[in-house]
Amino acid sequence: MTTSTHDMTGRVCLVTGATDGHGRAVADSLADAGAELVLLGRNPQKCERVQAEIAARTGRKPDILLCDLMNRSDVDRAADDYLESGRPLHLLVNNAGLVNLHRQVNAEGLEQTFAVNYLAMFQLTLRLFERLQQSAPARVVNVSSDTYKIGKLELDNLQLERDYSVSQAYARSKLAIVHFTLELARRIQGSGVTANAVDPGPVASNIAANNPGLLYTVAKPMIRYLFPSAARAARTCLLISTDPALADSTGGYWRSLKRRDRPLKQPDPALAAGLWQESVRLTGTDLPSA
Repeated sequence: MTTSTHDMTGRVCLVTGATDGHGRAVADSLADAGAELVLLGRNPQKCERVQAEIAARTGRKPDILLCDLMNRSDVDRAADDYLESGRPLHLLVNNAGLVNLHRQVNAEGLEQTFAVNYLAMFQLTLRLFERLQQSAPARVVNVSSDTYKIGKLELDNLQLERDYSVSQAYARSKLAIVHFTLELARRIQGSGVTANAVDPGPVASNIAANNPGLLYTVAKPMIRYLFPSAARAARTCLLISTDPALADSTGGYWRSLKRRDRPLKQPDPALAAGLWQESVRLTGTDLPSA
């Protein structure tokens, strides 16, 4: 199975968190493969810099969709902007994420790691689902992490008001992504849209850049030295995003270019349904047919 990015000419691809690290590497490779790229990010200067660099290299200028994934209203506004553009959507890569050393909440009182890493993904995907289906065959690829294995999902403590730790906040958000991906794949079976989760593995990135201080200052060069490059880490995401042989592959968890068919040792349909219901409540969004 090849690890190169396959031809994406004429395919419209939206990548969140596309200005740094893994997301930037995915965006670069998709653009190089001929995709019509949409960069979703919250920092206009960073987005414009990436836009200019890709345009200079490929001769094609990506579009920018500004969005602060921290805020439910901004996710809705960005989704509205995309839908109103009338353009198709063949690939949605939900890559954006953050991690906080200490518990912080957004304007709606939701724990930030959960809000950005998971709830924004849930909301954006479901808001754009009809466009994905209209553009089928289409794919949704959600970036998770093997850290989900240490995560605990308690429906009465999703905001980690009890027992907050940085490791549990991050792992729990990635576990929620796995549950969401598997449940989404089940619910949209036969729609022409596939859904898969990906673990890039360790990757040199700026994910912790929102935690200034001595710890990040010391850790940053170590991360850059010890972890694989973003381009190398992006190979698995690009494989499931672009390989024609995987057009019908759905409901999988991918790591190191291989599919793990049973990422959850003991699937819990009641937990998956409960998480979905709570996510609908918190985002005001559900699949159109639900």
